Amino acid sequence: MKFESLDIIDPILRALKTKGYVKPSPIQEKTIPLLLEDRDVIGIAQTGTGKTAAFVVPVLQKLHERSNGPRGKNPRALILAPTRELAAQISESFDEYGKFLNLKHLAVYGGVGIIPQVRALQHGVDILIATPGRLMDLMNQRKITLRDVEFFVLDEADRMLDMGFVHDVKKIASSLSVERQNLFFSATMNKAVSDLSMNFLRNPVRIDITPESTPVDKIEQCVFFVDQYDKNELLLDLIKQQNMTKVLVFVGMKYKADRVVDMLGKAGISAEAIHGNKSQYQRTRALNNFKSGRARVLVATDIAARGIDIKDIGHVINFDLPNEPENYVHRIGRTARAGKDGTAYSFCAACDRNFLHQIERITKQRIEHADHKYHSLSAKNAVGAAAKPAPRRGFGGGGRGRSSGGRGNSRGGRDNRSRGNSGRSRDSGRSRTGGSNRGRGNASGGSRDGGRGRSSEGRSRGNSGGHGRSARGGSPRGRSSGNGARGGRGRSFSGNSAGRNRSRR
Repeated sequence: MKFESLDIIDPILRALKTKGYVKPSPIQEKTIPLLLEDRDVIGIAQTGTGKTAAFVVPVLQKLHERSNGPRGKNPRALILAPTRELAAQISESFDEYGKFLNLKHLAVYGGVGIIPQVRALQHGVDILIATPGRLMDLMNQRKITLRDVEFFVLDEADRMLDMGFVHDVKKIASSLSVERQNLFFSATMNKAVSDLSMNFLRNPVRIDITPESTPVDKIEQCVFFVDQYDKNELLLDLIKQQNMTKVLVFVGMKYKADRVVDMLGKAGISAEAIHGNKSQYQRTRALNNFKSGRARVLVATDIAARGIDIKDIGHVINFDLPNEPENYVHRIGRTARAGKDGTAYSFCAACDRNFLHQIERITKQRIEHADHKYHSLSAKNAVGAAAKPAPRRGFGGGGRGRSSGGRGNSRGGRDNRSRGNSGRSRDSGRSRTGGSNRGRGNASGGSRDGGRGRSSEGRSRGNSGGHGRSARGGSPRGRSSGNGARGGRGRSFSGNSAGRNRSRR
């Protein structure tokens, strides 16, 4: 099937063709016709399935077809996204697919000044993409009216719940016209997500897209048992010996991301960090430098695991294993997109051993291990108390959380709120406490992220961002490919490759 068979109007078809998209992905094939028929839809689909285009295309088409007479100032379509990065990404999709249409869109989120956003709203927009916290700020200041919204899209509903946005979302929805069309997207459908959907949807059609295979099946994976103090050297060896050019490195704590960047820089490897303590300007600059190739390595907390779509990431390295096994899948899903090969390496210290067991349990496969010059038998054979992370008192202070990407010091509230060190704050631009860390958690954890700043890692479990979707190859989607490692066979790592051997853990 081609996009032409979906009754898509010519200006959008031309935009799709300029991007090289010919065939719709399964979620697009099923969702677009339903939305064009004015149906409410609830879509369940994983990362990389093309969900963004599945709602951007019909929203653009229907608004264009209904554009009779002078343009009003109030938005006619509202898309709610849990993170700033995902909001910006969705905005880019409207740019791409709506380039031949006379429709205006605007993304509003915290971490940047609110005044330019207010001015843009005063000039009028057709489509508003927003994070809940910033939208609530605008509503409370009476800078926006939502009574003319005809289309309401809630993206990454499961992530919204994880980050504690449910009350904001309900309040925003109550401000909308009853006569509207609704689209609700989520990667999972548990009871909480189902209950939330019942508040918004009217006789919805459910679309459940089961991926042909899970991301972990399509990505070459390997684990390196290593002591904590050797991780830096191992990371340098991997990057240099394999001549990696676009590497996404995940760490467990915000302060550690900055330390790894400093270490790489001293070794002559250009790197940027992205985490909740960075301002929106810093985060955007880091992403742009990484996308353009000016930075060879992007070091991130789990904020980047869901919601950032970057082309051509060849390697994902888990410098620290996530303490939420689901985040492993989201992390490594940043590579092997759009039919390209990808590799995921994980560093496992003794205190990470239980995390590795949890990951293998959820992925239903044993991850290959590799021999290397920093190999740690104590990490490989750790059991009992040695295999558990030691309680952390924090970096420079007390705290209950295990990591900035975990539960303990990032349990804030809505749209990037964090009780973990930043007090209660929104992701807008003002600060109630002058930037001091007044909260209860780790002093390295959620400091203000741009102002009155909720930490963008919010209250999530694992703090992954929203799922980024992109379109590459035949359709706007990010499908993984490549042969994954399914057995427990070991490897040896030397020179420019990690060769296989027959040893098992």
